[in-house]
Amino acid sequence: MCMEKTPWEKSVEFHGHSCPGLAVGYRVAGLALRKLNEYRAADEELIAIVENDACGVDAIMLLTGCTLGKGNLIYRDHGKQVYTFGSRNSNRALRISVNGAVLHRQDPVAAGLRKKVFGGTATAEETKKYYDYQASRTDQILNMPEEDFCVAEEIAFKMPDKARIFNSVQCGSCGEYVMESRARVKDGQPVCIPCSDNYSRGW
Repeated sequence: MCMEKTPWEKSVEFHGHSCPGLAVGYRVAGLALRKLNEYRAADEELIAIVENDACGVDAIMLLTGCTLGKGNLIYRDHGKQVYTFGSRNSNRALRISVNGAVLHRQDPVAAGLRKKVFGGTATAEETKKYYDYQASRTDQILNMPEEDFCVAEEIAFKMPDKARIFNSVQCGSCGEYVMESRARVKDGQPVCIPCSDNYSRGW
């Protein structure tokens, strides 16, 4: 008998493997959908602002339907486990800040094993120990009480504009087409960013 995969199993399949980082995004996505009383977005009904590009973002995309392609996933390179979700249906927004002390609590033995595993020097037994430890951390994140996992609070929030479709122009250097809003001007003609010879003096 063919059994329907659980949301967690679908997240693991989409990401490629199970890990603590994926568990973080899974918990965040579930909290956002539940607290905003929302479902997976077919279009831009729900928006997500993620402040990192770590594993958990894959679970957020899969479960909430917020993706780069639809324009309702906004990435801010802050390196923080902080996520903001906005519902256009209810005009409500939720900010979730994950408890860093929980995420970054590292067993010194596990840290040594990680170095060996990713350095290619771990024995089969050490590799198994490391992945057993990771599985235990993943299970802990998936099952810990919400108040230990994060701070989730409704906030005042201005919804970003919906995604726009721009005209394209032909780059005067390479001949490829570029979104008009991303084109630069070089020698009086539009060029793409890679052909623009960006000039910077450190600011």
